Amino acid sequence: MKKEREKQWADYYDQVNILDELLEEPVEFSLGGQLRRDIVSKRRKRRLQNITIKIDPLQVQAIRKLATTKSVPYQTLIRHWLSEEIKKELNLVK
Repeated sequence: MKKEREKQWADYYDQVNILDELLEEPVEFSLGGQLRRDIVSKRRKRRLQNITIKIDPLQVQAIRKLATTKSVPYQTLIRHWLSEEIKKELNLVK
C-alpha cells in the first residue's frame, strides 16, 4: 500500500517535472544580520501569522497529549519546538 501511494505521489508531481528539478546537494542561504540576531536572541514582534500545514491526525493527538502533560496549549508547544529547531539550524549554518 505504501509503495502504491509513493508511486501515485511521484506520478502526480512528475506531471509538472518538479522531481527533475530537485537538487540533492547542500544549499547555501543567509539571513540578514539583524534578523539572525533577533531570532537567536528571541527578540521578535509578538504579532503572529497564521499558517496551514497538514499533519497526520495521530500526530496531532500525540502533540495535544504532550501539551496537556506540560500544561501548555498545543499551538504554543508547536511554536516552541519550531523556535528551538530554527535556532539550532541557524547556529549550524553560520
